[in-house]
Amino acid sequence: MSDWEVWLIILLVIGVIFSNLAVLKYSSKFKLPPFGQPQKPANKQKDTADKQEDDQEKS
Repeated sequence: MSDWEVWLIILLVIGVIFSNLAVLKYSSKFKLPPFGQPQKPANKQKDTADKQEDDQEKS
């Protein structure tokens, strides 16, 4: 292997490491919801009532 190929490989590895660190730093700003049971929306009852009214209007 020639010297420029070795330097190219080294630079690529360093670039991958720094890009992964940048992604980790950027993604640490986002908050994930806690694991567990999914939260049901409060307006679900309203949606089902609206759907029932729509069904009654169609018939």
